This record gives sequence, structure tokens and C-alpha cells, in this order.
Amino acid sequence: MNKKHGTLRQKLYEVIFEAETPAGKYFDELLIASIVLSVIAVMLDSVAAIRQTYGVLLNAVEWFFTLLFTIEYVLRLSCVRRPVSYATSFFGIVDLLAILPTFLSLLVPGTQFFLVIRLLRVLRIFRVLKLVKYLGEAHLLIQALRASRRKITVFLFAVFTLVVIMGSLMYVVEGEKNGFTSIPRSIYWAIVTLTTVGYGDISPKTGLGQTLAACIMIMGYSIIAVPTGIVTVAISQATMKSITTRACPTCSAEGHDSDAGFCKYCGAKL
Repeated sequence: MNKKHGTLRQKLYEVIFEAETPAGKYFDELLIASIVLSVIAVMLDSVAAIRQTYGVLLNAVEWFFTLLFTIEYVLRLSCVRRPVSYATSFFGIVDLLAILPTFLSLLVPGTQFFLVIRLLRVLRIFRVLKLVKYLGEAHLLIQALRASRRKITVFLFAVFTLVVIMGSLMYVVEGEKNGFTSIPRSIYWAIVTLTTVGYGDISPKTGLGQTLAACIMIMGYSIIAVPTGIVTVAISQATMKSITTRACPTCSAEGHDSDAGFCKYCGAKL
């Protein structure tokens, strides 16, 4: 009986987590279609005219997809060796968020809580995040971001330091009479200027302030390219490695090398 249960569990795992098998591909394609359709249903439900005419149908469609994703979530937990590890992982939380709002809306009775219900309904849009784990290129991008996270963190800290300094200087140069009423507001202006967004709600009036603003604008063009270069290098390095979509049967993590014998996250045998 245990052997039979183990075989069934293994087959279920291959279908759900192994995207390179024929059954796994069909399973992923079905889920991708379900996710897209469910997100479209949520967006249509936000249109008042459509909701008034097809509200009952959209509600039925929503419950259909909720039950479908609930079954998927339960099956994922049942076929991994460490259900808690998957449940607390990023995609495990995303899977839970895909079904939780619909069930929570049942616990909020009364028209006075309509805004809360609307919030819960909007949260279902996060189902689109479920698409990430079914796209091979997404795994490559995630791996590149993980590899470059320290460099990007240092870069963001440098940018934060720069805008604090520039914002403080602009507060001293321009002052409250020209709209720079505080250092935080001046830092907001520095961020908008450095990123070349330029809302125009605050602008320097003095010659020295305009000169400082020009310097920040020029720095903005050069700074924007830095994170792009960091991630590009990481993607190139990740592409050179032979990565598969094989998932760990214990923690369900993916992105292992083709010749890997053990999971690089939990150490379990692949």
C-alpha cells in the first residue's frame, strides 16, 4: 500500500512540477490558460456595466477557478516531501493568495463592508504572479536578479545617499519660498529629477538651484544604465550555464544545473 501510495505521489509530482515531461507541459498549459481567464474575469467584474449584466456568470466563473486553484494548491502540498517549505515559499504564498480572497469574502457580510470585499476581489489579480513559474525565461531572469542582488543593493544605497545629499543641498539653496518646504520634500524632488521623470510640481528658481538641478539630470542619465548592465552580465552568465526546469521533490525549488545530483537549496537528492 505504501509503495502504491509512493508511486502515485511520484507520478503526481512529475505532472505538477516537472515541466519537461509531456504530462507536465499539458498541466502547465492548462494552468496558464486558467490563470489568464481568471484574471480577465476579475478585470471584467470591476466594470460596473458588465457586472450588472453578467454579475452572476462572473461570480460562477470566479468560484470555478477558485476551486480549481484550491485543488491545485492541495495537490502541490500533498506531493512534496516538505509541505511547509513549499507553503512558505514565494510561489506557495502566491498560490495561497490566489484562492484566499474569494473564501475570505464569504466571512464579510453586510453592505457596510463593500469596500473590504472590493479589496479582496482586487487581490485576486495577483494570480498573474502564478504565471511566472511556468515561463522558462522567468526562471533565468529570477536567477540573474538573485546573482546580482548584492550589487544592486549597493547601487540603490549609493543612489539613496546621493538623493539625500542633493535634496538637502537644494533645501538650503532654494528654501521654503520656492516650494522646497522640507528636506523630505526636497529629497522627493531629487528622486524625480534623478530618474528623469520630471513632474514639474516643484522646480528651482535661483541660478544656483538650476545649476544643481542640471547636474542631477546629467547624473541621472548615466546612473540609469548601471542596474541594466549589472543584470545583463548576470543574465549572460546564467545563460552560459545549462539550467533545467527540474524541480526538487523536497522543497520544489527549480533552476538546477543539468548535471546536478542534489538540490542547491535544501541538499535533497534530485
